[in-house]
Amino acid sequence: MMTDTKHSCSFQMQEDPFLKMFFSTEVSFSEVTITLFVVAAIFISIHMLMKTKRPHPPGPWSLPILGNLLQVEEHPYISFQRMRKKYGDVFQIKLGMVPVVVVNGLDAVKQVLLRDGESFAGRPDMHTFSFFADGDSMSFSVNYGESWKLQKKIAGRALKLLSKSEAKSSTCSCLLEEHVCDEASELVKILLELSKNGGFDPAAVTTCTAANVVCALCFGKRYNHNDEEFLGVIKLNDDFVKASSAFNPADFIPCLRYLPLPAAKVARTFYRKLNDFVSACVEYHCTTYDKNYVRDITDALINVGNEKKEDGKTAALSDKKIISTVNDIFGAGFSTVSACLLWIYLYLISKPEIQTKIQEEIGNTIFFKESIDTVISERHCFKCFCFFADEKIGLRPPRFDDRKYLHYTEAFINEIFRHCSFLPFTIPHCTTRDAVLNGYYIPQSTCIFINMYQVNHDEDVWEDPYSFKPERFLNESGELNKSLVEKVLIFGMGIRKCLGEELARNEVFVIITTILQQLRLEKPPEDKLDLTPMYGLTMSPKPYRLQAALRT
Repeated sequence: MMTDTKHSCSFQMQEDPFLKMFFSTEVSFSEVTITLFVVAAIFISIHMLMKTKRPHPPGPWSLPILGNLLQVEEHPYISFQRMRKKYGDVFQIKLGMVPVVVVNGLDAVKQVLLRDGESFAGRPDMHTFSFFADGDSMSFSVNYGESWKLQKKIAGRALKLLSKSEAKSSTCSCLLEEHVCDEASELVKILLELSKNGGFDPAAVTTCTAANVVCALCFGKRYNHNDEEFLGVIKLNDDFVKASSAFNPADFIPCLRYLPLPAAKVARTFYRKLNDFVSACVEYHCTTYDKNYVRDITDALINVGNEKKEDGKTAALSDKKIISTVNDIFGAGFSTVSACLLWIYLYLISKPEIQTKIQEEIGNTIFFKESIDTVISERHCFKCFCFFADEKIGLRPPRFDDRKYLHYTEAFINEIFRHCSFLPFTIPHCTTRDAVLNGYYIPQSTCIFINMYQVNHDEDVWEDPYSFKPERFLNESGELNKSLVEKVLIFGMGIRKCLGEELARNEVFVIITTILQQLRLEKPPEDKLDLTPMYGLTMSPKPYRLQAALRT
């Protein structure tokens, strides 16, 4: 019996390869490979099963290929507001063939941009993004990592360096302020000249003003408003803004990337010509650079990059990186600032009582100048701070520093940012790794839309959000409520926050206060005003006319 049993076991091991593999000392390579493959397959299956059990964001049912495109209307941020009421702050849709998680609500947005910013700091691989600086853009590049962080750090230091560059005029605190003040003064003259023939559309002159400030910032150069090269770049920008109002379908239906779609053609043409324009300017700066005299942001980028190289910590920015960084700054300060100014004009002529209140504040506010007296003794150095009244702000050209005195004016500008929300979304983000948001599992490389418009009109944050009330930003003492200002989303927040926020705020403030200090803006009596925006990457108001007159 024992012999039979022994022979039986031996026979079974010979017949069964798995038993032989486990009990025999002679195991073939192929058998080991098969076993490892089976174990790995089981492990992956269990891992995927656990993932599928995690709750994904809810959302509407979608069609093949088109996804939810038919459910998204002309103004997507409004469509997403409605979906939020049904699905909550975080929900998922499909735009074409691309899953997109839409984030609403201030707390969820802060989770994405601040508390878990690294997990959501990527950019999706969208076809349109590849046109920006040949795919090397700091703002749009999908290559988020140490190289990107270094590029942003250098750009931030360059802006800071430029903000300290000495102005040619003793009345300005820095070269940057001088550029803005000069352009604001020129704009006042042009508005008056254009008003001689009655009402006019302010879009062209406003775009030229914003573009000239950016040209001075980036290239240290101011263009005549009739310069052909300058007007060519502006026209290209206008064409691109119009084309962007209808999104590029190739971003969401990949097979369309190989078709000659109009939106893609316009974007490609604009960025090729803009890149050529910027490249020529950067090349000139590289050959004329003087480290002891920083003329503009291009010089500052070269300066900071060279400092890094001399430290031995990292290489200087390549010419290509400098070009892409200047491209980003040029593009960001171009259409966004001009759109903001156009909205401000429109609100000023539609609400004349607010315009009057701002002008009264400019005229009546006393500027207090600080004097520092230093007393030196044998052992100590004492600094005595004295404050004495200077002239009223209304009696001299406005400056960056006046923002802290003109509280109502600052409240008005912040209410423009909130109420108009002319940047309804941040540039799309994507997850850099698997993440969890509001309890929902979001896989790596998922496209993320952040609905800033919704946050700026959220009834849980703002009282009567659809009414225009600048005074909401003032506290009981009539001063600016900074904690409330921080809840306005227009420049983003966190890792991807706009580097030029402070510059943009200063620029808009000085231009508007310079205009209102000298002029009264009005609408032609026969015109009707429409505050409905035209949708695009940056939302501009519909065309309107205004006229300007010297204040009496």
